[in-house]
Amino acid sequence: MLGTVQFGLLAACVVLFVPMGMAGWHLSRNKVLFFSGALFITLAIGVHLTPYFPSVSDFVTSVSSSSSSNSVNVVVDDRDACVSLLHEIDWEVKPKRDFDPLNNNSMNYDKFWSWRRSTSVDSCEFQRLKKHDVMDLLNGSWIMVAGDSQSRIFALSLLTLVLDSKRLETVRESLFKRHSNYHIVVDEIGMKLDFIWAPYTTNLTNVVMDYKQNRVYPDILVMGSGLWHMLHITNASDYGASLLMLKSSLTSLLPITPDFSTDGPVTGSVSVRSPHLFWLAMPTLVNSMLNTPEKKEKMNNLMSGEYERELQSSNMLRQFGGPFQLLDIGSLSWSCGIRCTDDGMHYDGVVYEAGVHIMLNALLIESHQKL
Repeated sequence: MLGTVQFGLLAACVVLFVPMGMAGWHLSRNKVLFFSGALFITLAIGVHLTPYFPSVSDFVTSVSSSSSSNSVNVVVDDRDACVSLLHEIDWEVKPKRDFDPLNNNSMNYDKFWSWRRSTSVDSCEFQRLKKHDVMDLLNGSWIMVAGDSQSRIFALSLLTLVLDSKRLETVRESLFKRHSNYHIVVDEIGMKLDFIWAPYTTNLTNVVMDYKQNRVYPDILVMGSGLWHMLHITNASDYGASLLMLKSSLTSLLPITPDFSTDGPVTGSVSVRSPHLFWLAMPTLVNSMLNTPEKKEKMNNLMSGEYERELQSSNMLRQFGGPFQLLDIGSLSWSCGIRCTDDGMHYDGVVYEAGVHIMLNALLIESHQKL
């Protein structure tokens, strides 16, 4: 039995070529027109009767549904593929023109970063967003950054993209007060940012629990921990247990759908079902550059590897089925190298700037937006 597609092609050929053949046999024009009209009427009746023949109707429906499903999968796959390529970044680190060999610190080097040139990365159209683009994207948003000193530097890097240099200097002084919280409102775009000093994962869990009373959540939530735990507790298993507790608190309190998806645009002017969640990973630690004997002893490569494995096994990250999109400061700092840090732990602002742009592009992907 011929399939529907083949039958359609055959019918089209009959309608097209049979009248032409009849004309070639020198039949009268009226006879040719009569035959062509009869074919069209027959095909029209066949199309209308198709729903009454289950086998044909089901076949057509299944083909249509399959095509529609495949097109949706392509969109989702492309989006997921682009998210997986966000950290494909190359660095160029070179001495400055006024390089001082007697003071060989990170300030002696210029650092530049860009997304890797490849067909797959180019197709995602990642962008280093300019100030007006960032302001458009974050218009009306409430952003919360919670964690240790790494998170504090990340918050400053984000504010660098929306504030002028004069105001930024004032912000820098207030933001970097030791072990303190910070709040700012950028009136021009109605954006507010809160930094919460939360160096341990248990502190992050407390931040999440504080939302339980009024059920109001930020649009964007960036969290990160590990450095303080590694230095002061030095127990990877305990760190892993605290990550599981944080994940449990998030899934029970925040309005997250079962597959941890988010709905709606990023801007705070339109409500969203769930915050956009980002996990700020620990940087690459350069043990020989750490500035105290205790740090060199406890924050070694072996311990760093154990903490990294605990993060992966906790299934906190989106790539392992968890709620957090990774901002991999570890890979960014590794790629930038030792010329991008003076103490082996805190890296130059350009590393966190790259992390901010990764987050912004992830927001564009999740929100199905293009600038």
